[in-house]
Amino acid sequence: MSMAATIIDGKAIAAEIRASLKERVQKFSSTVGAAPGLAVVLVGDDPASHIYVRTKERVSGEVGIRFEKHHLPHDAAEEEVVRLVRRLGERDDVDGILVQLPLPGHISERAVLEAVDPAKDVDGFHPQNAGRLLAHGSGIVPCTPAGILELIRRTGVRIEGKEAVVVGRSNIVGKPTALLLLQQHATVTLAHSRTVDLPKVCRRADILVVAVGRPQLITAGYVKPGAIVIDVGINRLPGGELVGDVAFDEVKDVAGYLTPVPGGVGPMTIAMLAQNTIDAAMARRGVSC
Repeated sequence: MSMAATIIDGKAIAAEIRASLKERVQKFSSTVGAAPGLAVVLVGDDPASHIYVRTKERVSGEVGIRFEKHHLPHDAAEEEVVRLVRRLGERDDVDGILVQLPLPGHISERAVLEAVDPAKDVDGFHPQNAGRLLAHGSGIVPCTPAGILELIRRTGVRIEGKEAVVVGRSNIVGKPTALLLLQQHATVTLAHSRTVDLPKVCRRADILVVAVGRPQLITAGYVKPGAIVIDVGINRLPGGELVGDVAFDEVKDVAGYLTPVPGGVGPMTIAMLAQNTIDAAMARRGVSC
């Protein structure tokens, strides 16, 4: 008889993390005399981006981070965005800088992200932070991969020696998640759209992380019984329903642990952004809280 998976409640775990961050911010603010500052740069009117920025503003307010939004029109020149990002880098009261992606097509994402001061790059996307993660396992870690690792840790299952498969090779999620799992001594396979016999590769995984943006791609036949399955995808079906990259109702009867969508990885990403902002503020000012 199959047992239903334990659901990993990202919403509850993120709430715990935010509560501990609030205490750290209070200590930081009383030590330094000012709250950590986060500046978000938003270009254009993508509705999803506006929702994400509002969520980041709400969570920042909840933990005590000073939040400021810089909203530029869709037709803003690339040079204007780069100039703004550099100006924020020079300001002492800004500890974290985040450029909300995607940017309009005429603006080079790379040029803008490389203009962010690596010490304030709370998204962890600057090549310097990506290089530090690869070479030293240090630097600012991207928020979603950091959240994924925390969700896996919270299961209590030992990562060392486990076989992990990450489906999706983006610079934002797939690659850094694979690196973090390698650092924890898992044996890691990075799978993607060209992987031959993806179901067979996935079935080897004790830990399966899926970040491909394809609704309900991973069905029960992809999952090793008892595996930890982390669903990073968030897709809207034609009827308006939000679903992940994992077919939740099927997989929950095979997996040992499973994240829901929504309420799994999403809340963790925002909590880790707040954590990165506080960590960056402390590192810049040489204090520890």
